[in-house]
Amino acid sequence: MNLIAKAVLGGVIVLLIGLVSRSRNYYLAGLLPLFPTFALMAHYIVGTERSVSELKSTILFGMWGLVPFFLYFATLYFLVDRVRLALALGGSVAVWCAAAAVVVLAWKRT
Repeated sequence: MNLIAKAVLGGVIVLLIGLVSRSRNYYLAGLLPLFPTFALMAHYIVGTERSVSELKSTILFGMWGLVPFFLYFATLYFLVDRVRLALALGGSVAVWCAAAAVVVLAWKRT
């Protein structure tokens, strides 16, 4: 997949998020970032350049990557009505980074 196609796909998702967030179905803006845009790209690239075993390993690691993502959402949900939005987002990203580091370190030990 060439670089321009990747950029266009990412841009389309961002545009859709902006449009949906202004509609009466604004909550769907929370679903659109979960579309596997980058996962599709990563799996295509790994699947065409590496073995099936390595692709399966990449997929499994991606599943473990859902843990930091869930913790980001849980932290943001907890903080958003307690602190300013910027602080809630920053704290949630910090939790994601810490959880992602744990996942990476645990993965490397297996």
